[in-house]
Amino acid sequence: MYRREALVREGHVVRTGVALALWLAVVVPARADNWPRFRGPNGQGISDAKTIPTKWSPQEYHWKIELPGGGHSSPVVWDDKVFITCADEKAQKGILLCLRAADGREVWRKEYGLDKLRMNALNNYAAATPALDTDHVYLFWPGVDESTLAALTHDGRDVWTRKLPGNHTQHGMGSSPIVVGDNVIIAREHDQKSGGDIASAWFAVDRQKGQIQWHYDHPKNANASYSTPCVYRDKQGREELVFTCNSHGLAALDSASGTLLWKTPAALPARVVSSPVLAGDLVIGTCGEGGRGVRLAAIRPPEATSSEAKEAYGLQSNVVPYVPTSVVHDEFFFGFHDGGMVSCFRIATSEVLWSQKPAGHFFGSPICVDGKLYCITVDGDVVVLRAGPKYELLGVNPLGEKSHATPAVANGRMFLRTFSHLIAVGGAKE
Repeated sequence: MYRREALVREGHVVRTGVALALWLAVVVPARADNWPRFRGPNGQGISDAKTIPTKWSPQEYHWKIELPGGGHSSPVVWDDKVFITCADEKAQKGILLCLRAADGREVWRKEYGLDKLRMNALNNYAAATPALDTDHVYLFWPGVDESTLAALTHDGRDVWTRKLPGNHTQHGMGSSPIVVGDNVIIAREHDQKSGGDIASAWFAVDRQKGQIQWHYDHPKNANASYSTPCVYRDKQGREELVFTCNSHGLAALDSASGTLLWKTPAALPARVVSSPVLAGDLVIGTCGEGGRGVRLAAIRPPEATSSEAKEAYGLQSNVVPYVPTSVVHDEFFFGFHDGGMVSCFRIATSEVLWSQKPAGHFFGSPICVDGKLYCITVDGDVVVLRAGPKYELLGVNPLGEKSHATPAVANGRMFLRTFSHLIAVGGAKE
């Protein structure tokens, strides 16, 4: 259960809704048909697709296939191909599948040997979502002494493999790779008690050759972060890699050099699982523990002439989510909670507009498609809500199996991952 705590107001109020809308047009990336990473373009979980239904039955699936192993990673899509990772824990092997988006037919697969790892019983070896660009698919497998970041062509040929530090965490692996410019970015964080002298670090690896271009160490990290970074662009067009973690709070690195630009160490005092989201000229992160959110921080990055990030406000209440990454749509923030609550607040004022429980618990993250929120409960029900200032439940669609994964949308279809199946809905039948 979430504690009801007083709303904490810190710093100055966010800009008005009109100014916020103008900023959204500047800093939110253009939406694309491809879904190249966890939560789509720049990790913000936004799609303009008009062909995704709010209600459906199994008879209306575009297709459904059985996967060769379990996992919580999300599918990613490039043109006519869907990529997804699975893990066969009995055989200790990881599997990358390439499927035809049109009918779910397998095109190719690649298998990897896996180490026996300590992890939370709710986690899985196939937790990291692959990343895509026009040339390659990039995937990450955790290991004890070494972890593996690998690149393959879209037709399954090996390009390079890079060994990175092994996994030293209480709960396993959760961060996913992303592609920014010429580099693949991956966070390798460790719990201080589990990792000993191994420093948590953020890495940039050349996407063509697999060489480490830079890494940023932050050794005093009590709790490993399980989040995935995104890119923030300021008024001057400067590109910043935004990370969320326990030791640095919300922090940004120069994407080309790995130089620390700013950090907010006191912003996130507990474990970070969710990923950062953009809201106009703010970046927002959350942290939590024991199945509940602890704190939300809304940070205004500095201008190019300044070095200090400002906290616009912080929230410590039952509207703060923990595991799922939130969604920003128009002037509203939507948080989905482990315990099943969904909350909406106005970004400009942090005024809570509604908080309701539409179905079961959530571990997967929501996405927003054409002004509607989609999120899969742990029990495998796809909850659909209007992304607006009033609570409106549009549908609850059972998939028939549990899920911890986040939906993907590309080329007018939604792809839904359960523990052992991948399902496509929406779009026209071919």
